[in-house]
Amino acid sequence: MAERREFQVSFDANDPGALSRFWAEAIGYPLQAPPPPFESWDQALEAWGVPEDHRNDASALTDPDGTGPRIFFQKVPEGKTAKNRVHLDVRAAPGLEGEERMAALESECERLVALGATRVQRFEPAPPMAAGHIVMQDPEGNEFCLD
Repeated sequence: MAERREFQVSFDANDPGALSRFWAEAIGYPLQAPPPPFESWDQALEAWGVPEDHRNDASALTDPDGTGPRIFFQKVPEGKTAKNRVHLDVRAAPGLEGEERMAALESECERLVALGATRVQRFEPAPPMAAGHIVMQDPEGNEFCLD
């Protein structure tokens, strides 16, 4: 068996800072803290001599419990052009079924739309294989599901 490795999930982004703030609200991960002795990333980047026009080249979120993957956002020059081959499922209704599940997903959908997400399509429960979910897009068009 292969050795277990830590991993991070990386997003290409037009605006890493804004996209990381959306996902921080969506999944409850905080923005990664700057390294000591800096109190902010602006202080750190200034001290390291990073030009102002490159201070939004990357951003990251970390699991507050320290067990989940780091989420990394990197600036790229091109925009999104096709459907994601990998996406996140935001578990908004674990353990719920039927109408109770779909009501929880709708509530979370409304919250995320208010933060800048776009609702794409609702899939109704189809037991026994499908519990129902909602496909969405983050503010830069990356698909994800409310599950």
